[in-house]
Amino acid sequence: MTAQQTIDQPVFPAETLARMTALYPAEAGLLHHRLRDHPLLSLEALAALGESLPEERVEYNPGELPIGIKPEDIPANGLTIGETIRTIDTNRSWAVLKNIETMPDYRALLMDLLGEIEPVVAPRTGAMLTPQGFVFISSPGSITPFHFDPEHNILLQLRGHKMMNVWPAGDERFAHRREHERYHMGGHRNLPWEDSFRERAQQVPLGPGDAVLMPVMAPHFVTNGDAPSISLSITWRSEWSYRESEAHAANAALRRIGLDPAMPPRWPSYAWAKTVGWRVARKLKLVS
Repeated sequence: MTAQQTIDQPVFPAETLARMTALYPAEAGLLHHRLRDHPLLSLEALAALGESLPEERVEYNPGELPIGIKPEDIPANGLTIGETIRTIDTNRSWAVLKNIETMPDYRALLMDLLGEIEPVVAPRTGAMLTPQGFVFISSPGSITPFHFDPEHNILLQLRGHKMMNVWPAGDERFAHRREHERYHMGGHRNLPWEDSFRERAQQVPLGPGDAVLMPVMAPHFVTNGDAPSISLSITWRSEWSYRESEAHAANAALRRIGLDPAMPPRWPSYAWAKTVGWRVARKLKLVS
């Protein structure tokens, strides 16, 4: 069954597109959607999808984790990805299926959804590059640790409830420039956590039919409610987001030679010389 056969009205209502126009690309905020009970997103369909994806495109572990945890400290849950998803009600785990757009039906669904928001996105950040989809399946009480991501992102809540806790992107009080540099040079997405961060969190509660717009590199963690949760994350990159990545990578290279470069501006068009220099250095293999 294809996405075209199951979606007979816009998933994002007009008021959601208006709200997104006010927020995008810099602010997080609550949106709404009509994507409910889609056959590609049922628990059994997702278990089958997880079993068909390559090992590097699935991640799963116990869900009762600290908010701040080093990647190497995250234990295994002792199950397969299929077992994890099929028994998510009781196994106290968390799972993500990555790059679902590599499967034709899921790519059709993703592109339909991105097509609906393109009129809002394109005038602000240009072409929607590198479209990707991720599905999160969580047991009651699960926590997704404190981290950030390089994509523009809308997370659609399909089943259960969760709380998105998010902090401003580019604010060094919550993610220092060195953490950005580390990540953009191949490091893990998880960030150091301090309990003092809590008082500055923007909390966005999500239930079925809700969605949240997440800015590029906005630090966040997620707590699941008292029922199993399924969420679909639709993401894209922009020339703007790639320039920001390159500016941080260039700063990492400068730091290695003893300099202490400043945090790049949030709008990387102002970091043009640094990002172009990084691209030239990569092409000439002056940096790795």
